[in-house]
Formats: sequence, C-alpha cells, structure tokens
Amino acid sequence: MKRIFLSTIVCCLIQFFSHAQTNVNRIDSLLPIRGLAIAAPTVDGLDLFLKFIDEELAPAHFNLLILRVDWNYAYESFPKLSDPNPLKKSDVKRIVSLCQKHGIRLVPQINLLGHQSWAKTTHALLREYPEFDETPHVKTENYTGWPNPDGLYCKSYCPLHPDVHKVVFPLVDELMDAFEADWFHAGMDEVFYIGDDKCPRCAGRDKAELFAGEVTKIQNHLASQGRRLMIWGDRLIDGQTTGIGAWEASMNNTHRAIDMIPKDVFICDWHYERPDQTAVFFAMKGFDVATCPWRTPEIAIAQMNDMIRFRQSSTPKMAQHFQGIIATVWSGAESFLKSYYNPETYTQTVSDAVTLKALMEAFKNLYQQQNNLP
Repeated sequence: MKRIFLSTIVCCLIQFFSHAQTNVNRIDSLLPIRGLAIAAPTVDGLDLFLKFIDEELAPAHFNLLILRVDWNYAYESFPKLSDPNPLKKSDVKRIVSLCQKHGIRLVPQINLLGHQSWAKTTHALLREYPEFDETPHVKTENYTGWPNPDGLYCKSYCPLHPDVHKVVFPLVDELMDAFEADWFHAGMDEVFYIGDDKCPRCAGRDKAELFAGEVTKIQNHLASQGRRLMIWGDRLIDGQTTGIGAWEASMNNTHRAIDMIPKDVFICDWHYERPDQTAVFFAMKGFDVATCPWRTPEIAIAQMNDMIRFRQSSTPKMAQHFQGIIATVWSGAESFLKSYYNPETYTQTVSDAVTLKALMEAFKNLYQQQNNLP
C-alpha cells in the first residue's frame, strides 16, 4: 500500500512539473525573449524597484532585464569612476537573487564607445580620462541643443586609444561578476563621433571598420569568458538606403560593419516612430535579434505581432534568430515607476509606462491562450 501511495505521488509530481515546463515552453515558442531595458535604480529607489520586479514583471512573464548601470555602481577596480552614492555589491545581490527566483536573466549595461556625455555633462570615463576623448576640441560645456555647429549629440571615446580598454574591460568584468551575468549590453547606439578628422589615431580610417573593430574587440573579450555581447542595432542599418535616417540608422557609413562583426552578437533593434521590420534584415545576416519598442502602445503591439509572425512564417533556420521583444524606458527608474504606479499623475496615452502595461497585458494573454487558461 505504501509503495502504491508513493508511486502515485511521484507520478503526480512528474505530471505537474511536465505540465509547468510545457506551459513555459508554449509561450517561449512564440517569444523566447520578453524583456525590459531600463536604468538601474538608485540606492533610495531599490526597494520599490524590487517590488516592481516581484509583483509586476515576473507575473507578466518577463524573462530578461537589461539594467543601464554605467557609473551607478561602487567599482573597486576604478573607484573614481563611480557616481556619488552608487549601488553597492550587496544592493546588486538583492536584484540578482530576486531575478534568479523568477527565472529572469539579468544583463548589466555600460555605454561603450558612444554616449560618453549628455548635453553639457561629460560622463565619468572622459571626465577622469580626457585623453580617451575622440573629439577633445569639442567642448560639452558649449552645447546649445541639437542641431549645433559642432554636430555634438554625445561624446565618444577613441576606440584606438592604446589604454582605453585597460580601463573599460576591468569595469565590464567587475560588473558582470557582481551581477552573476553571462550577457552584457554595451549600448553603442547613436555613435555620431567616430573616425574624426582631427583624431591622431582615427583620422582617415574607414568608420565601418572602426565600429566593427570595437564591437569585435568587446565580443571577443566577453567570449573568452563564456559571455555574450548585446548592442543596439541602429549603427548597422543604412539610414539613406532605407530612408530611416540618422537616429534609428546610420548616416555616417558605419552600416557596413554588419558584415565585419561576429554573428554571436545579439542585436537589439529599436524603432519608435514606425514598426520598421528591420529585424528581418538582421536575421537574414545571421544575427539573433529582438525588436525594441518605447512609448507608443500601438507600435509596440504591432512589433510584437510581427515578431511572432516572423517566427511562424520563416524557415526553421531563420525563425531561431527572431528572439522576441525588449521594451525600453529612457527616464530614470524612479521617475518611471512614479508614472507606472500613479497613472492619474501621468495622463499621456503615449508613454513608456502605458506601453509597458500594454505589453504586459499582451504577454499575459499569450500565456493564457497558449495554455488554454480562462
């Protein structure tokens, strides 16, 4: 009798876990990646951010979280690059523990190459190491808005400076270890300053080769440790031929780098004004790709449906490259959560909070449909 009882329990447990795994696989077959890219929280905002992961992201079946950390971490390798009151390792471990509990892959981000400044503010890397600046003759304190005579949007570091990776790579490694991560996001979007004519190292060089060289160097460094690189895809799209333009694509000839970089690089393909279907372009080049919406719900849902359709209507070899959707948030984590939890104070129908909620509802509906749930 005892054997029969135990055997029955074992069978029930096997059926339960098999059913649970099948449920997971059913939604994963439609959208393997359901992600969010957002700034890492401040120390003061950490508790609310953890609540958001636990009570909002996880129940909506998100399985990837990209955190723009940049200088918001107490680096031990280069302490002077840390922001005031940054996240400590103990803070990061709280995020790691919660994401592991919910099966959410954590991907830390440091903006590499571009986005080394914003408006009149020079960020930590070029502030502490001005010799790394690709365009030292352009002064951020003279920024007058876009457009401007200097073509200044964001500063870049010089990818050919002999010492820049002696600083950058230890930072990346330290952050990856703290986050216990196997994927890293390097940003690399909107790189307008590259191969500047006044740079003693880059002047006259092919901008596509310079961009590809930096992507390859970062990917090779990560791959040597069993890790993987993610980047935004805009610099790899020909802005003139496609008509997409200078922001969501390249007008400074970096697009040819797509044929020079390792196929292991994961492409985050962002389009915010139209649901441009350039994910097909990246997949046809052999890259894994996720489409990345921002603040317009209708466009985000169209992009999600496109991704599902691409996976269902492509050859098996192509289908595997269409990986899913990664929503983006470009405000600070605290201001975003304020609008998320207090919609009455944020009445715009076009916003990142409204868009994320639309995707959350869509993911929940997909899960229910795939598993025949009421």
